[in-house]
Amino acid sequence: MSAEPVLVFDSGIGGLSVLREARVIMPWRRFVYVADDAGFPYGRWEEEALRDRIVALFAGLIERHNPALALIACNTASTIVLPALRQAYPDLPFVGTVPAIKPAAERTRSGLISVLATPGTVKRQYTRDLIRDYADKVHVRLVGSEHLAGLAETYMRNGFVDEAAVQAEIEPCFVSQDGRKTDIVVLACTHFPFLVNRMRKMAPWPVDWIDPAEAIARRALAIVDGLPVGGALPDAKDTVVFTSGGPDLSAQRLMHGFGLSQDSG
Repeated sequence: MSAEPVLVFDSGIGGLSVLREARVIMPWRRFVYVADDAGFPYGRWEEEALRDRIVALFAGLIERHNPALALIACNTASTIVLPALRQAYPDLPFVGTVPAIKPAAERTRSGLISVLATPGTVKRQYTRDLIRDYADKVHVRLVGSEHLAGLAETYMRNGFVDEAAVQAEIEPCFVSQDGRKTDIVVLACTHFPFLVNRMRKMAPWPVDWIDPAEAIARRALAIVDGLPVGGALPDAKDTVVFTSGGPDLSAQRLMHGFGLSQDSG
């Protein structure tokens, strides 16, 4: 394994969906997963406060872990904080996460797509710019889910979820118009793929659920491929950092199941 890890950053467990893909295509890299559980959920933060928080967190993360690349595995954080992070830490490559609106617009047959996101991502001008630039010929419904990220956290930690609550969150995604129906739902939060099997079960008709995790991981690979690998650490393990410092037992079990040992620093 390389000495310089890839740092995967998220507000909670959502970025594990991206970590899972990144490990497959970059098996020679070590990973540090950062769960900002002290700040979860990001969708309720004011932009300036969240920006200041994450930029400040990265000062310590960079100093301690010296990452080769930082992957922001969170739509809300990416649309708010990436420019500030790149300005504050110009020597570190950053890869962000944005709603997969362009591929959805290219793939739809009905011309009706929905973007399922947190309220913070829905209200970002960045999201509306993506629609303007890449989806101006299709109908896009933006659905801001207040509770789905929390439901995903509960499911991943405890192994069960209120299916009626999931159904209520995804119901606005399904549009029927002039004989056409929504055929694609963009999962614009990295937490959501963990519930996709439940979503399929609750959906009124089949749709294509677009999970951006693989595309994000491949973008990171494209950058890492051009970076030096550094000294080998054959016994190094992937680690997890909780910003709260004291995660509950269910979170510890979850990270252990993903092969992550808690960073002691």
